[in-house]
Amino acid sequence: MIDLYFAPTPNGWKAAIMLEETGLAYRPILMRLSEGDQFTPEFLAISPNAKMPAIVDHAPGADWGDDPVTVFESGAVLLYLADKTGQFVPPRTDLRARKALMEWLFWQVGNQGPMAGQLSHFRNYAPEGDRAYGFERYLGEYDRNLGVLENRLDGREYILGDYSIADMLAFPWAFIAKPLGASLDAFPRVADWRARIKARPAVQRAIDLHKSEQNRGQHRADNNTVLFNQSAASLRSRAKGNRD
Repeated sequence: MIDLYFAPTPNGWKAAIMLEETGLAYRPILMRLSEGDQFTPEFLAISPNAKMPAIVDHAPGADWGDDPVTVFESGAVLLYLADKTGQFVPPRTDLRARKALMEWLFWQVGNQGPMAGQLSHFRNYAPEGDRAYGFERYLGEYDRNLGVLENRLDGREYILGDYSIADMLAFPWAFIAKPLGASLDAFPRVADWRARIKARPAVQRAIDLHKSEQNRGQHRADNNTVLFNQSAASLRSRAKGNRD
């Protein structure tokens, strides 16, 4: 059994999609981020960055020893699960395909994901008077990344050719383009790729997981300092409190 620490966000969907696709038995543990579940000592022991998704694998296999394995950060979670199951990942012996996988995993977690996350903040959660510059800045970066993906999908149905964890990582932030104030009209290959992935039953189950708990704008930077506007000092204070 795998414990999945999860909230219904694009990053949470990544891990849920992989678990649904592989058929691994898992238990979703809903993280109420607006209430600070991510700052509990128990969760910080699993995910020191105070972010979900994270997993605890209670049966990792003989190579890992007897203790459960914890994994945080979405890219690491999906790579761990892919290597565990041998699914949705090139074999380790195919060095060129493995190299391409790593390039696109790092692209997603270092470019598409962070830029889309900031766009989401300035589109949906920042104070009204502070939105305009940030929205325009990150919309440009979001579109730039859509262009990168559009070019990659020329002659391919999926990022690596076959459906893989690279697609699972990139899909959620393309899936919510409209709520981000963006459009896929100029990116027809991305739109078709998005539609192919959205149609997969495992993806639909993951997106529906705890759907009623989504933050639809009710928790914003101007009314929830637990979820937004966290300073380095406040995080250090929480960490110190957890050690005491």
